[in-house]
Amino acid sequence: MQARTGSTRLPGKVLRELSGRSVLGWVVRAVRESRAVDELLVATTAEAADDAVEAECARLGAACSRGPVDDVLTRFTAALAGRPGDAVMRFTADCPLLDPAVIREAALVYRAVPGLDYLSTALPRTLPRGTDVEIVGRAALERADREADAYHRTHVTSYVHTRPDDFRIMGLTYPPEAADLRVTLDTEEDWNVIGRVVREFGDRPVPVGALVRWLRDRPEVRALNAHVEQKALQEA
Repeated sequence: MQARTGSTRLPGKVLRELSGRSVLGWVVRAVRESRAVDELLVATTAEAADDAVEAECARLGAACSRGPVDDVLTRFTAALAGRPGDAVMRFTADCPLLDPAVIREAALVYRAVPGLDYLSTALPRTLPRGTDVEIVGRAALERADREADAYHRTHVTSYVHTRPDDFRIMGLTYPPEAADLRVTLDTEEDWNVIGRVVREFGDRPVPVGALVRWLRDRPEVRALNAHVEQKALQEA
């Protein structure tokens, strides 16, 4: 799980309090409730500002590793050094509305397909942005670390999933299509949408189906961040 306080559009977002726990705490809880990982590790930066992230990890009882700011791929592979495991589930700490059931389903599918290098719910995306899950094989990730440059080092897995001729890749889709919905946290408008969801459902993970139905029934909530554009892949 990557986390840092230095977001350009919403600094400190991963430590914002959301119904009594940090945004990072929401993500950690969702991953733990999925029972899909053998070890949960937060990869933050070596910057002094992210001492606060390390402190929050300690409070949450989550392991923490620190590395480069922009070379997130190295941050991941360095965190893996000395640890067992043949695959990594990658999460970002600005997605507090992850569904533990989707995380677990993705892990089960990955394990059921021998020789798979990469699995994602965003190939193509059918879930709301902010609820996606991706898994990359350790060998594929380490190859990316040896070969990738430019923006691929920021986006960690993009070197793998943009090369279907070199890696065995699989998409996991969920009907009905809801890729137009947005519950990731990049802006104040996103924060307002997430806050409305949490006020409705309380301090608990929300099943993605229930989340989609609720947002579909409330165009006034969807409109709060409908204009927010995600940064392009090439934007490091």
